[in-house]
Amino acid sequence: MAAGTGTDEAALGYEQARDELIEVVRRLEAGGTSLEESLALWERGEELAKVCRRRLEGARARLDASLAAERAAEEADGDGDGDE
Repeated sequence: MAAGTGTDEAALGYEQARDELIEVVRRLEAGGTSLEESLALWERGEELAKVCRRRLEGARARLDASLAAERAAEEADGDGDGDE
């Protein structure tokens, strides 16, 4: 996996970032890399973790907005008393 740049991060989907992060962690855990390479891997891992976190936060916000819209629509239809 090639290390990306800041501009590449915007194009990364969650799954891509997660998969690359898993590879970074495996390489760090395996050892055998120089200090300089380990630091570069660590920094890349931090960037990838931020990408994943932002994607998950965005997905959560979209889900929350969808659920709020659904609740508002139900209340507007007079069905706000629950589905019991």
